[in-house]
Amino acid sequence: MTDIYTSALLEDIRRTADLCVKCNICTSACPVVPVTDRFPGPKYVGPQAQRFRNPAALSPDHSLDYCSGCGICTLVCPHGVKVMEINTAAKAELRRRLRREMPFDPKLWRNTLLGYNEVLGQVGGFVAPLANLVMGLRPVRMLMERMLGIDHRAPFPKFHFSKFRRWFFRTHPRSARRGSPAEGGASARKVAYFHGCATEHYEPEVGKAIVAVLEHNGFEVVLPEQNCCGLPMQSNGNFVAARRYAHANLRKLAPYAGQGIPIVVGGTSCGLELKSDYRELLGIHTAEARLVAGQVYDINEFLWLEHEAGRLQTDFARLERRLPYHTSCHQKLHRIGRPALDLLSLIPGLTVEEMAADCCGITGTYGYKHEKYAIAQAVGRPLFDRIAASSADLAVCDNETCRWNIADSAGVKVVHTVQVLAEAYGLR
Repeated sequence: MTDIYTSALLEDIRRTADLCVKCNICTSACPVVPVTDRFPGPKYVGPQAQRFRNPAALSPDHSLDYCSGCGICTLVCPHGVKVMEINTAAKAELRRRLRREMPFDPKLWRNTLLGYNEVLGQVGGFVAPLANLVMGLRPVRMLMERMLGIDHRAPFPKFHFSKFRRWFFRTHPRSARRGSPAEGGASARKVAYFHGCATEHYEPEVGKAIVAVLEHNGFEVVLPEQNCCGLPMQSNGNFVAARRYAHANLRKLAPYAGQGIPIVVGGTSCGLELKSDYRELLGIHTAEARLVAGQVYDINEFLWLEHEAGRLQTDFARLERRLPYHTSCHQKLHRIGRPALDLLSLIPGLTVEEMAADCCGITGTYGYKHEKYAIAQAVGRPLFDRIAASSADLAVCDNETCRWNIADSAGVKVVHTVQVLAEAYGLR
């Protein structure tokens, strides 16, 4: 199993499992447990079961496939047990066994397909009008559900033919596409922007808003070469591909981090991968991984730090609006507080209400799977109902799959925090 697990990762799993005192706080906080009997809880399939496993291997219970991977169990554990990390590694073992025993299982192919989100975006974007038309046809969706197990009701985003990077280099002709971080001259106010797959292929407007807000605050924005962060592969058990993508990103980002250039990330999940999951989940404990992690900032975190330093422009126009805000699970795992709410509070006239709901249910690709769609909807129902009850026509969330799910299930448009800031700055 050395192609999936490093000895350090296995040892870390064993050691952290021994810290569990079976207090059940993780099970109480789990958003999946209350809505289905298919998942006995993160403690049972994670640290409790790990104690009975061969120390050199993982022998997971198949019920852990219903763990959504939201990470709340790890966040709330008072003893620092890496519950989600244990379960995610065990999912990778389930995938390895399925490949060996049932290589033509439709779920295996489905999970592999969903893991290569970057490739899907590239192919779909090339023929975006046709792809969007086809994906909107009910017979096509029903066929996908029958053949691959991708639920026909899942919230698929629209493909974009016009890519974010193409827009950036067209509007910033002096920016070097493949040069070193030093190209274009030194700048004490330079930031590297890791935009991720969603911005590149589905939501270029989010990237445009982030660039506009950063430039309004005096930063020179550079776009490093980059690829998918690897999270879709990782969450679907494909550690081999996820680790390959991670190493590629680290090679591309390390030169910027080495020069002390902040790396800002708009997607909460992508940022979490770069900050911690490459090391904690994929077992990549290289100097590059540590260097890059130390320079990565969530975009809201970065802007709030600028405000605390007295450097953030606060020339916001008045916005008479009431907006519901959803804090995604992965944003909570950053452990940086609520910088988005802090930033939005600077806009005069704007009232923002954080929704008292834990999870929207989608958790990346989890809610796209037919056998899990109803579970995901049940998890997110309290959030959808609260947003609907607010009578708002616009909501805010900083995770892309959460945005798509909320928009589809609650019937409101959902935007990134920085898009609201850009509007208040008069940049859109």
